[in-house]
Amino acid sequence: MPVAKLSREFYERFGDKVTDELVNCLNTIEAGYRSELNDLFDAHFGRFEELFERRLAETKAELIKWSSAFWVVVALAVLGLYFKS
Repeated sequence: MPVAKLSREFYERFGDKVTDELVNCLNTIEAGYRSELNDLFDAHFGRFEELFERRLAETKAELIKWSSAFWVVVALAVLGLYFKS
């Protein structure tokens, strides 16, 4: 997707051939930078995704542990009330 675009005055002053070469050069450089940026983003997002998944799994395990402890205490309290009477 071309990004560089120059004014008509620029074309008139330097000519179509030179200006087109400059525009193509700028677009090629921009495409290279865009590609590098996408690669860096993918690499960093991949690391973030791994960290997020690991933390999510840890949080789920912690939630299950505390939920189980809560229900054991509730069950013991109900049994205690049942056998007390």
